[in-house]
Amino acid sequence: MSKLYFRYAAMNAGKSTNLLQVAYNYEERGQVVVIYTAGLDDRAGRGVVSSRLDVERPARTFSPETSFAETLASRPACILIDEAQFLTPAQVRELHRLSHEHRVPVICYGLRTDFRGAGFAGSLELLAIADTLEEMKTICRCGRKATMVIRHDEKGERIFDGAQVQVGGNETYESVCPSRFYRGSC
Repeated sequence: MSKLYFRYAAMNAGKSTNLLQVAYNYEERGQVVVIYTAGLDDRAGRGVVSSRLDVERPARTFSPETSFAETLASRPACILIDEAQFLTPAQVRELHRLSHEHRVPVICYGLRTDFRGAGFAGSLELLAIADTLEEMKTICRCGRKATMVIRHDEKGERIFDGAQVQVGGNETYESVCPSRFYRGSC
């Protein structure tokens, strides 16, 4: 049965690595996959899904204006979406409908919350309607399970306010346990 999956985690849990492995598995069996990533994430280059393990591949990009219906023209066996927190709620609903109407699994990878602990609109919609929710795990520097993300400035100081979206990697964000998120220590 095809359905909409949401695989979520804090940063550095291997979401992009897992997406690339899933794509490889489908393609190894001669099946077509379509991969999307957020157009605003250009850390590895525009339209590139990249993992910290130095594995990368080109992908289509999506913006708030993107419709995923045209993707079905290539008759993919699976649709994979990286940085799914940047989907709009309407796009999540479209992907859910397409997965069921066209019997194509859609696997979305993303963060649940931002550096303030607030949900991303796309993630909140995925949490509400995805057929399968799968938490991927990573650890805080104290060794506990990291479920939150904090943002740092260029001096390493924690930032508590600002725009929800600021593209950055390990130099900007850190995955932390709830104790470190709320108290500043574990």
